[in-house]
Amino acid sequence: MYFQIGDGAIVVRHDDDLSPVFWPESGEYANMTYFVTDASAAEHLRYETRGATDEIALFTDGLQRLALVFATETAHAPFFDPMFKMLRASSDEQTDELCAALKRFLGSDAINERTDDDKTLILATRRSGAGSVVGV
Repeated sequence: MYFQIGDGAIVVRHDDDLSPVFWPESGEYANMTYFVTDASAAEHLRYETRGATDEIALFTDGLQRLALVFATETAHAPFFDPMFKMLRASSDEQTDELCAALKRFLGSDAINERTDDDKTLILATRRSGAGSVVGV
């Protein structure tokens, strides 16, 4: 089951289909959104139940323009595919190393030139032997 209020997004892969669960919701004005602490939060709560998911990414609004294709309301696979590939190939012992690499990537000049907002990203996969999760 998936829940979301406001912007940011949840992207899931089922089989080979990578897609957002919900499209980010923004407020009435640019840079305005809804929060779980708002008095009207229940009016903006979206939820959905789906079957098993192979991979999932959760991210804040600072990554939306990099991770989503707004013209088609789809996930930008070239953003996610290399990260999921690395995660699938990793072992539990490499989690700290992967988190450090993700932190360097999200803090890189190439990313910071495209967004000045918060950049939180959590990735998880069931496609590796034991399943793996990393996040920054």
